[in-house]
Amino acid sequence: MKTEHTPRTEAAEGTGPGRPDAPDAHDPRTDPESAESGRARRLDLIAAAAGILLVTAAILVGHAIQNRNGTLRAQWPPLLASWDPHLGPGTPAALAMAVLVVAYGPPLAARLPWRGLLAAAWAGSTAWVFSMALIDGWYRGVERRLTTKHEYLRVIDRFDDIPATLRDFTNHIVIGEPGNWPAHVAGHPPGATLTFVWLDRIGLGGGAWAAVWCVVVGSSAVLAALITVRVLAGEHLARRAAPFLVLAPAAVWAGVSADGYFAAVAAWSVALLALAATRRVRFPAAAAVGGGLLFGWTCYLSYGLGLMAAVLLVVLVLARTARPVVPFLLGALVVPAAFTLAGFNWWTAYHLLVERYYQGAGGIRPYAYWVWANLACAVLASGLAAVAGVRRSASYAFGAVRELRTGAGGVRRTGNGAPHAPAQRLALLVLAALVALLAADLSGMSKAETERIWQPFLLWLLPAAALLPARTARYWLVASVVPALLINHLLWTGW
Repeated sequence: MKTEHTPRTEAAEGTGPGRPDAPDAHDPRTDPESAESGRARRLDLIAAAAGILLVTAAILVGHAIQNRNGTLRAQWPPLLASWDPHLGPGTPAALAMAVLVVAYGPPLAARLPWRGLLAAAWAGSTAWVFSMALIDGWYRGVERRLTTKHEYLRVIDRFDDIPATLRDFTNHIVIGEPGNWPAHVAGHPPGATLTFVWLDRIGLGGGAWAAVWCVVVGSSAVLAALITVRVLAGEHLARRAAPFLVLAPAAVWAGVSADGYFAAVAAWSVALLALAATRRVRFPAAAAVGGGLLFGWTCYLSYGLGLMAAVLLVVLVLARTARPVVPFLLGALVVPAAFTLAGFNWWTAYHLLVERYYQGAGGIRPYAYWVWANLACAVLASGLAAVAGVRRSASYAFGAVRELRTGAGGVRRTGNGAPHAPAQRLALLVLAALVALLAADLSGMSKAETERIWQPFLLWLLPAAALLPARTARYWLVASVVPALLINHLLWTGW
């Protein structure tokens, strides 16, 4: 696929890839909030402080509730974790990765050729996730993760006849039925389990190969996010976002979790639609079909990921086109049609899952606590830089909507020549993901474990850190990565 900048795009942004003299969108002379840059920085700190207070409240209130009656079903609320201070073989690697990205990530992201940046970001993200997983050791942190009693690999042998298993799948979702599925198998459409069945069929069976698949494929979500931000909001902001995407605090749970893999599939669906909508590939229709195929597969990996439609819709709004909709929808229908013809009914399975959910911990965990404590989990998994970036995104929302309503094309400029559109476009993308996350939260079907389950939504909050002043990037990276390292070394995070 061709993703290079066209002369038109570079002219619109006023920058070229890696140019050291590219204008700083957060320099006092060009910042959209330049008239109140000091105030903006104070508001960033207030937003981060509010995130810390939210997490503190969730910990204190959560422990009080859990100690009183145990209804939270989490030993170390708001996280599904237990107290377990430890070091591991991944500790030196994780610390080294953190130091290197904090020290050299921002300047390298600004100067590397674009394709070199993509390669470095994928390699860096993979190394970061693996090092965090190895803090718990190879066996406990990697090889065993996807083989426990709740996981997908426990039922591989029940898929010897895949069509027959799909026809019978819904008969084993509810607790009490003969041979009911383990929690994660029952809690997801069969596409999730089939991934590991197919890996086993090609000779990559067992927990180690499943873990490698989830980490390597899951880490590619960073590339999808960077490509999407580049084509919708400009390369300058994509480069700014890269270090924050590489050092994502969600690595604590992405290593090793199938949800990291789900996040990547959903992210590439968004990226392909963005490339098709902006016509930044040689064959836009093919990209749209590919994006649709991946979105259909996303919906058969996790029931809740249909909410990613909010992000997909904003991609079309930002590109000001509906041209890719038809090929995208055609592609999106392929996977549902295949599963339906094979005998699996998505809607029936979903309603049975709701019944199963309330048979277990979901029926005991109090909504009144988790509806806001889930957001504390999101703060921990996305980091304080994302929290401050979301604050900036919200401040740009009104201008972004006005920009779209006026129908202005290209990059609008204020009287002093400051570019508004890139920041506003990124803000809308971030806020769309936030809307999807809040919808999942209010549904009541996400009570606890959201630090893991919400990874497909949390990914799109991370680029918001690109809206923060460049000179403060290292401080915000430290503010996000230190809590992640503490969590991974002080707690045993299970699922």
